[in-house]
Amino acid sequence: MKRILENNLKRQRRKNRTRASIFGTLMRPRLTVFRSNRYLWAQLINDEKGQTLASGSTQEIKTGNKTNKAASLGELLAEKAKKVGIKSITFDRGAYKYHGRIKALAEKFIENLK
Repeated sequence: MKRILENNLKRQRRKNRTRASIFGTLMRPRLTVFRSNRYLWAQLINDEKGQTLASGSTQEIKTGNKTNKAASLGELLAEKAKKVGIKSITFDRGAYKYHGRIKALAEKFIENLK
């Protein structure tokens, strides 16, 4: 039990360290992700007003493996961002490493936003 608490504390410290230098605005919102073992959630946040501009989840996507679903979520979220008028973002990976599902989502989002 002690090891689980220590790991959670380490994860929270990583998240705080990453989040300390990231701030989203209306013209450049923060794209934040949450990863569970099964799904991935992402949302575009305007930190000035504290509102979510667009969001999505891999629960909506039915085909493919986890990484392909993450890439599809990136495309879906980029389309929603275009409708809102967003041209650039600040990526908040949270406590997660930039690889695998997180990397697939970010790269597809940026590719489809242009």
